[in-house]
Amino acid sequence: MADQGYYVRPVLLDRERHKRRRVKAASGFGFARQAHSVVLAGVEFGEASREYAIVFTRSPAGKVVPVVLLGLRGGENLFVDGEEHWDARYVPAFVRRYPFVLAELPGQQSLAVCIDEAFAGWNIAEGEPLFDEQGADTAFLRNALEFLGQYQREHVRTEAFCARLEQAGILKEMNARASLTDGRAFTIDGLLVVDEAKLLALPDATVLSWFRSGELHLVSLHLASLSNLQRLVDRMAQRKSEMPPAPQPPR
Repeated sequence: MADQGYYVRPVLLDRERHKRRRVKAASGFGFARQAHSVVLAGVEFGEASREYAIVFTRSPAGKVVPVVLLGLRGGENLFVDGEEHWDARYVPAFVRRYPFVLAELPGQQSLAVCIDEAFAGWNIAEGEPLFDEQGADTAFLRNALEFLGQYQREHVRTEAFCARLEQAGILKEMNARASLTDGRAFTIDGLLVVDEAKLLALPDATVLSWFRSGELHLVSLHLASLSNLQRLVDRMAQRKSEMPPAPQPPR
């Protein structure tokens, strides 16, 4: 369910091929306007839970992953406005790392750094260079690589957390249905949430272990964030009301 579709033409970053390339900062978040959900790392739960609904879903590889819901239907991000601003205080790290991304390569243990060649700021004239005249990484690229590395480390930790939730058998399916005052209704399938009854029935040793590791706090943040589903409905209704009236046929 997590949407990675805004990486249109990701390619391996190549020191020789891209030696003259520069990255000009994006003027907005238009690239993510069709992402109705993105993957979230556990370390982000605190900030994200204030504004987004955090749920779980399965990745294409079958792993349980947490995501933030950004829209009620595919291809629509209710947090990117008409001027390409992100209409929330916290922007998920998955979005902030764009246009860079790490990718798995067949037969290799380490992840490869890729960049989206379709990114509007990818050019040879303006912005931050990736490599200096000697072919070494610039400070800009080193910072980007550090961010990617930190994101990946948190992603691995989050995967382990999600695996423990699944092994404990406390996840249940939830289909979110939203009804607007104009009669429209939307259903989001494929969601997983923590079953509070099963959470309360966990053995004391498991609960104590999760408490000491901080993972029980993540579960609490996830459950508290579900109240933000109503905010998505409100955003959808507001966006509809801001649409210009349809032109009337001539009489």
